[in-house]
Amino acid sequence: MKFTGSDISVIGLFSFVIVLTLVEMYFSYMHDRKLYTKRDTWTNIYLMTAAIVINLATKTGTFFLLQYCYQFRLFQIPNIWLYWFVLILAQDFLYWFLHTVGHYVRFFWAMHVTHHSSEHFNLTTGFRSTVFEPLYRVFFYLPLAFMGFTAVDILFAYLVTQIYGNLVHTQYNIKLPKWYEYVFVTPSHHRVHHASNVRYLDKNMGMVLILWDRWFGTFQEELPEDVIKYGLTTQPEDTGAVNIIFHEFIALSADVKKAPTFIDKVKYIFNPPGWSHDGSTKIAKIMQQELREEERNRYETLQQNKVKGLNDRGELSSTG
Repeated sequence: MKFTGSDISVIGLFSFVIVLTLVEMYFSYMHDRKLYTKRDTWTNIYLMTAAIVINLATKTGTFFLLQYCYQFRLFQIPNIWLYWFVLILAQDFLYWFLHTVGHYVRFFWAMHVTHHSSEHFNLTTGFRSTVFEPLYRVFFYLPLAFMGFTAVDILFAYLVTQIYGNLVHTQYNIKLPKWYEYVFVTPSHHRVHHASNVRYLDKNMGMVLILWDRWFGTFQEELPEDVIKYGLTTQPEDTGAVNIIFHEFIALSADVKKAPTFIDKVKYIFNPPGWSHDGSTKIAKIMQQELREEERNRYETLQQNKVKGLNDRGELSSTG
């Protein structure tokens, strides 16, 4: 079997991720940080394997669909350096869009939720794949083919950016330059993304560049006063791999059945997670708005108490 330069690059990068994972496991064990549990790690590997199987099953269709659309390309970039720069940039933006849809449309969240279901956060969490994403991901990347990028190059660019995305799944604090943290996704940014704290929900969607989140209003920095809790806002009781894949589909189906009107049924499918026809549950944006109002009221009360305290001391001193 003859390997191409792209094959060797992907194998080398993936091997690097595996080595780093083993190193993180070792230091977690040596320092008793409990970043890993056996059950959680095996679940991550199981879900990754399921995603790989679906990837392989759909790879031919994905390739030919991209290559077919390439025939109708609108332009071609002749300069090889500019070609790859624009491809990585455009692919990363389209991933941000795909990822955002996965958080704001409940039908897609039902598939993406598997990636967020772990209450642990380590390099193997990156392997906890959105199992069914290969079935629809290609449709988000079709614009790249129309932009004059070949199927092989699109798939290679996706693999490279995906490997970078795996590397930021770590709780170890890594000191990076300010300019880097402003432009690129860092472990701190991605820890926020995997948090179930109200403040952090649906934030930091980027794979490589955090700029998309800064520009489109989905950015949130990690705050020391809001310690991260990983996992879902409501964890499923059954954390077996099969239930992790299907539990949100089951919940969505139940909500659709109880919806009183056809329009409500459609809204349960396409509105953000947490939407309900009777207001019994809330979407993340509403909860975050309530949190901001609560914090603002708390701050105003604190300021009023400070002023009152100063006035009381002033009155005491004047009467003394």
